[in-house]
Amino acid sequence: MMGLGSAIGAGLFLGTGVGIATAGPAVLLSYVLAGLAVVFIMRMLGEMGSALPSTGSFAEYARLGVGNWAGFVVGWLYWFMLVMVLGAEITGASAIVSNWLPDVPQWVAALVFVSFFAVVNLARVANFGEFEFWFAAIKVAVIIGFILLGALLVFGLLPNTEPVGFTNLLGDGGFMPNGFAGVAAGLLVVAFAFGGIEIVTIAAAESHDPRRAIATAVRSVVWRIGVFYLGSVLIMVLVLPWEGADEGNGPFVAVLERANLPGVAGFMELVVVIALLSAFNANIYATSRMAFSLSRRGDGPKIMTQLSRSGVPRNAVLLSVFFGFVSVLLNWWLPDQLLGILLNAVGAALLVVWTFIIVSHIRLRPRLEREGALRVKMWLFPWLSYLTLAMLAAFVVLMMFDTTARQQLIATAGLCVLLGAIYVVRRRLRRS
Repeated sequence: MMGLGSAIGAGLFLGTGVGIATAGPAVLLSYVLAGLAVVFIMRMLGEMGSALPSTGSFAEYARLGVGNWAGFVVGWLYWFMLVMVLGAEITGASAIVSNWLPDVPQWVAALVFVSFFAVVNLARVANFGEFEFWFAAIKVAVIIGFILLGALLVFGLLPNTEPVGFTNLLGDGGFMPNGFAGVAAGLLVVAFAFGGIEIVTIAAAESHDPRRAIATAVRSVVWRIGVFYLGSVLIMVLVLPWEGADEGNGPFVAVLERANLPGVAGFMELVVVIALLSAFNANIYATSRMAFSLSRRGDGPKIMTQLSRSGVPRNAVLLSVFFGFVSVLLNWWLPDQLLGILLNAVGAALLVVWTFIIVSHIRLRPRLEREGALRVKMWLFPWLSYLTLAMLAAFVVLMMFDTTARQQLIATAGLCVLLGAIYVVRRRLRRS
């Protein structure tokens, strides 16, 4: 449920319309290509996680498979990325609540949310799991209901509706109105929608039986994500004309409005708030565990390794909560511009994390086979692993031809160089 909850967020509920408007119905191909890459990456991560469970997850595997510097860079890069996402999530949720309650300033709503989830995450890890389970359950139930309702719309089985058939899917320019260039541009929009699913291996490392939990989660989550994403997008491209899919309150609301359901816009806004708060809760957890794991092996301040009586890395959680409060301050200072600034700051960090996961897997697989530690195996090793690496390289090439994406690539590369320089300086200082 954590894996589902982390990956099913505002990117699916609100951002899908941009992808449809960019690629037309052929955005399905964009989702299939991006989804395949994520399925392969999660399989590799699950293979390493079930053999070597660690709250540091891919940062620890990068250290073991590539070198200490790689663990330092990928761990703190991921931490930075999620800290930026924390601000974006709390900004989005508080903006919607502020629209509901005009007398409540946006920063007040953000302060309430951050304070509440600080208490949840500081108490005990089971609290985080309980909240995340129910948040994810709500989102999953909404998507299942959406797919069923959409199917009734397509076949005209709802009152006062006509069958849609394949008119929107194949008409108005055909299935691929903007050609392969549109599919490629759609990839830029949809690939990052799958980000967050990797949190499942961080969380499973604290479960009662980590090896079994990670193996079970990885086997089940990837196909469920595919069904939910592809099922939802298929309904959208069948029901909606592709040119206007990014208009209004998002494609989910647009589809449900065609079902003539009262109050649908307000309901979907509530679901989006739940999705954002769920991701915020998950990212407080992930950033604190990553900081704890990095610090425990000497790549961060020792104070971050202290545990509370209930086993929660208290100071690491407080660090994440501190940046949550910083986002509250920024909400008060820059309420309108903040969301765009934070999303651009994240850049292409997820691509770097995924690349390290693949390279670590290629390097560690022979060792894990010799030790007989494999519970989950990557299919067709090493060919599918190298194919996935080539898919990411092709994606980087696509990003180089898009102005905004190119700027994000450059910013992320600069951040990686900075983290590498910090690692070198720290190592020399420790030696001296």
